[in-house]
Amino acid sequence: MKEIKKYDIHLTKLSNKTHEYEFELGNPFFEMFSQELIHGGNLKARVVLKKSELLLHFTFYINGEVRVTCDRSLEEFNLPLDIERVLLVRFGPEDLEMDENVLQIVPETQFINIAQHLYDFIGLAVPMKKLHPRFIEEAGDEDEEDESEGLLIYTTGTADEEEDDDDEDGPVDPRFEALRKIK
Repeated sequence: MKEIKKYDIHLTKLSNKTHEYEFELGNPFFEMFSQELIHGGNLKARVVLKKSELLLHFTFYINGEVRVTCDRSLEEFNLPLDIERVLLVRFGPEDLEMDENVLQIVPETQFINIAQHLYDFIGLAVPMKKLHPRFIEEAGDEDEEDESEGLLIYTTGTADEEEDDDDEDGPVDPRFEALRKIK
């Protein structure tokens, strides 16, 4: 519980200007969330908050590496991340999540905890298919070979070839012969 309080931003103490915060996101941060996507990491988060009368504009800059499992070999590896995301928080009559990047809070709110937002932005930056870098290098080599060969995978015949094919099949049904004249 003490770990999550590190990510509280006390709104009542803030004046209407730009404020900056820095956070170290290590293994204790990821242990707060019951999940299997990220096994740990070492990231630095810089949060820039522009506070005005009606709006809180958060910009998150997150850099570092997370520990994930390769989908092909089930081997753990470090995945580098470089994230820049925006979160808007406006003041209104009730607490609502308007959009994934827009929240509404009541003006009497004392603090906002950004831990879940940090985790969500990191989770969204992890690709659906996580491949160990050695598999990516192998795939890159194959792509280079394919490009050098100029391999043709699929083609369609020209209109002239299609007409020739139809003539070889034998007599055409008279109903379709009228359609052929329209061409």
